[in-house]
Amino acid sequence: MLPASAKAPHKQPHKQSISIGRGTRKRDEDSGTEVGEGTDEWAQSKVTVRPPDQLELTDAELKEEFTRILTANNPHAPQNIVRYSFKEGTYKPIGFVNQLAVHYTQVGNLIPKDSDEGRRQHYRNELVAGSQESAKVISETENLEEDEEPKELETEPGSQTDVPAAGAAEKVTEEELMTPKQPKERKLTNQFNFSERASQTYNNPVRDRECQTEPPPRTNFSATANQWEIYDAYVEELEKQEKTKEKEKAKTPVAKKSGKMAMRKLTSTESQTDDIIKLSQAAKIMERMVNQNTYDDIAQDFKYYEDPADEYRDQVGTLLPLWKFQNDKAKRLSVTALCWNPKYRDLFAVGYGSYDFMKQSRGMLLLYSLKNPSFPEYMFSSNSGIMCLDIHVEHPYLVAVGHYDGNVAIYNLKKPHSQPSFCSSAKSGKHSDPVWQVKWQKDDMDQNLNFFSVSSDGRIVSWTLVKRKLVHVDVIKLKVEGSTTEVPEGLQLHPVGCGTAFDFHKEIDYMFLVGTEEGKIYKCSKSYSSQFLNTYDAHNMAVDTVSWNPYHTKVFMSCSSDWTVKIWDHTIKTPMFIYDLNSAVGDVAWAPYSSTVFAAVTTDGKAHIFDLAINKYEAICNQPVAAKKNRLTHVQFNPIHPIIIVGDDRGHIICLKLSPNLRKMPKERDPG
Repeated sequence: MLPASAKAPHKQPHKQSISIGRGTRKRDEDSGTEVGEGTDEWAQSKVTVRPPDQLELTDAELKEEFTRILTANNPHAPQNIVRYSFKEGTYKPIGFVNQLAVHYTQVGNLIPKDSDEGRRQHYRNELVAGSQESAKVISETENLEEDEEPKELETEPGSQTDVPAAGAAEKVTEEELMTPKQPKERKLTNQFNFSERASQTYNNPVRDRECQTEPPPRTNFSATANQWEIYDAYVEELEKQEKTKEKEKAKTPVAKKSGKMAMRKLTSTESQTDDIIKLSQAAKIMERMVNQNTYDDIAQDFKYYEDPADEYRDQVGTLLPLWKFQNDKAKRLSVTALCWNPKYRDLFAVGYGSYDFMKQSRGMLLLYSLKNPSFPEYMFSSNSGIMCLDIHVEHPYLVAVGHYDGNVAIYNLKKPHSQPSFCSSAKSGKHSDPVWQVKWQKDDMDQNLNFFSVSSDGRIVSWTLVKRKLVHVDVIKLKVEGSTTEVPEGLQLHPVGCGTAFDFHKEIDYMFLVGTEEGKIYKCSKSYSSQFLNTYDAHNMAVDTVSWNPYHTKVFMSCSSDWTVKIWDHTIKTPMFIYDLNSAVGDVAWAPYSSTVFAAVTTDGKAHIFDLAINKYEAICNQPVAAKKNRLTHVQFNPIHPIIIVGDDRGHIICLKLSPNLRKMPKERDPG
């Protein structure tokens, strides 16, 4: 054993110091004590060995922390790849390089522990492990029983310590066999060894989509506007006007100079009109935007609102009022005609005049758009009231109108001036009474545009546009059958039938119907000018409207001031349906989406919607849409939207939306 003095320095020695101490020890044989030659070295303080080029840092510099950020960027990825840019015509470096580096890949199938399949696999593994452990225990017990017999022979008679131990072992093995063993829990090697984990994510590539287009021409204009600039501009304009007046007064003898001045004036006026047209287009777009914001709630109802009450009522519907169109210049005029544009579905034409013989004055033709209900898109005025109008199907810019004074005219919407492009006169065969209806027809053999007109003078005239002139041909002259008067001289006079309405068949071009003031309806043909195909005793008063069904070729409808609406089969002289609306009927119209739906308006301000597929005896909607003082005159369905427009005698047009029950499509019948 070493003395205590020799043990003390060895509590925390360095390995090299231990080897040195052992080599320097010597034993003094005489005194019997140990003397260590390296005791001074052990007592000396340890000195840290530093490399000669190590920096000497202060405590603040040693405590300073340097953070290193790990990114998903690949340091070996190239940064100088360039591609050719067709847009700029040069080679440009690519800003994004794929930074993903794959070190190891393996295709596997992972199942969550909480899933059903994971639980089944865990339970199956436990059963296998339990069966293996039970087999090991049984084999161990058998080996113990075999080893017990030789051990009993070897034990001494005085020692009895092994006997109870063997019995205890037997008990333990029996208990272990009786009780099922629980699976051992897997323990972590070191539960307090936490390590941060990170993964490299794939950076999505940036996609650039480009297209080559020609840039529109641009011009930069800048100017300052203040009071002085505005004043100077007005002064210059006044001086120019005075100079032009002086030049007009002074007649120059040279004709060339006057021609040049005229050309300059024309060019100046043309430039002004071009500027005005450009400004008007921008102003129109701005006006529509303002109106859209102003009537946003109505536009939302027109687009999306559906009456939820229709789900609880099967055979009744309602009309939702939307926009109301009116103009100050047409205040005291009645709505005498309505017609939707066949191409632009939001545009419709309105004719203004008067049905009162004693209050005849001017007339107007206005075209409104649903996009701008505050002001009409086009406005034309006439000296006589407009009683009817029709828009050409193939040329939607041509509008044919009939006047109260018997003239017919054609307005061209492409030409901004207010005068009609074609107009009849006394020389060209105008009617002698008001024109109550006009209808465009198919072009003739020479591809000339033509339309028909009916008037109270009993004439049905075909008008053809030939070389910028209206050429007329009398198709038929209406006569009242069975009423001839004899003159004392022995002549017989046939009274003239006054036509009020007519409509051409949708499939048979030559056949058409004519309604008269006497209440009769004549079925006529273009081929026979002196004979009717059939005569119907329809109404007791004047027939206001006659209209063929757009789907059923045999059915037509008529209405009159005798409060009735009648539906006919043209092969039968008696009506199929008669409806009494308790007031004079102004107009009727078939729905474009169903052969059984039609609308009627009466002079008491009510609109009536019928659907023969739902109710053959009464209307499924009776709703007042105007004041009782206002007499409704006309109604029209929109070709695609579920709305109707209604006009009255005060110059107002009301747009109404049909509820779902009013626009049900008819059920298709089985061919069998």
